[in-house]
Amino acid sequence: MKARYLLPVTVFLVIVAVFGLVLYQINQGRNIREVPSPLIGRAVPQFELPLLLEPEQTFSSEQLKGRVSLVNIWASWCVSCRYEHDLLVQMSRDTDISIIGINYKDERADALKWLRDTGNPYEASIFDYDGRAAIDWGAYGTPETFVVDQQGVIRYKHTGPITEEKLRDEIMPLINKLREAGDTA
Repeated sequence: MKARYLLPVTVFLVIVAVFGLVLYQINQGRNIREVPSPLIGRAVPQFELPLLLEPEQTFSSEQLKGRVSLVNIWASWCVSCRYEHDLLVQMSRDTDISIIGINYKDERADALKWLRDTGNPYEASIFDYDGRAAIDWGAYGTPETFVVDQQGVIRYKHTGPITEEKLRDEIMPLINKLREAGDTA
């Protein structure tokens, strides 16, 4: 008789424990929606892949060195990418920040049409057809955005679409700080 109550009580206790953990993290000021990246503070993963617009040319991880860059993993089939795309296009018009795209698991024709129709904010967009490069970056999906410093080290990761607030309050201050640090080095 007591055994039949054991399963519901156990399930209830697990739910309470998970709920308690979430509340504890919120109380500690952690954003439970942010996925931490073990790559923060490490060099970008090594890669050399063809460019989306010019498949006969390649782009490599070495080309990220020497400047602060925003690396954005995107796809034409990604609904969330559409939410941030106008912001990236505006950013490419209004700033001199290098925006590098990694086109993730997409068909080349679809990606090219999408950039033609919506605007191309990328200085270069890398064609990652099988998704291996994005996986090496620790991407869980699209969109994901990274800030890379002058030495080619990942300094920031954002999962999901970039918002104006995130860009204003976190990404741009970090980019400016990294640029200033690079100028004094």
